[in-house]
Amino acid sequence: MASILLIEDSRELAEVVRRELVSAGYTVDHAEDGEAGLATFRQSPPDLIILDWMLPGMDGLQVLREIQSCSAVPVLMLTARSDEADRVIGLELGADDYLTKPFSMRELVARIHALLRRADRIQQMMTDDRQRATDRVNWQNLTIDPNSFQAHLNGQELELTRTEFELLSLFVRNPGRVFSRTYLLETVWEQQYIEGDRSVDNTILRLRKKLGDTGNSIETVWGVGYRLRKSP
Repeated sequence: MASILLIEDSRELAEVVRRELVSAGYTVDHAEDGEAGLATFRQSPPDLIILDWMLPGMDGLQVLREIQSCSAVPVLMLTARSDEADRVIGLELGADDYLTKPFSMRELVARIHALLRRADRIQQMMTDDRQRATDRVNWQNLTIDPNSFQAHLNGQELELTRTEFELLSLFVRNPGRVFSRTYLLETVWEQQYIEGDRSVDNTILRLRKKLGDTGNSIETVWGVGYRLRKSP
């Protein structure tokens, strides 16, 4: 049973939403302001957060920044602000979805279902990616052997750290697939992303240098992350 944290200052609306979500099979905690919401979030991390934008004291965007700095939990913004610019701001700051008031409970539940399904898929992908493959894999002039923990470039062994090896192995197993910095940090480093963390970027730079000309095949996808070029 998934747990939901509802941060909403309107008690009447919060009670209607809580009742609807409980009947849909969710457990729901409610907080009436941003500070109380963050305290509840830290004490008992939920599977999803419904966050009102216009909160007393600490507004929803401040709460969103705090949550995004330490967690990848899905956040659905719930607000009366319907301007396109406001929606863009909320999404760019890390909200996973945006629903304006007034809204139908049926749509709210459907969006929650969709966000939780996506979160489950991402978690499964991360679990699969963390599981080290045992088969040797080749990509152009690179050979990755997980059993011996060795990587060879043009037949010459590369001196890689554990993190560099795991990162290169993930790329070589998935050429053409784009990985976000957050995903790489949580999968390879097994750490939560903190805004400003340059661990992924710095490791990519070192890995490119060790790969020489082949390093150019690790491409930056601006605004997203990195990928290994699918074809030469």
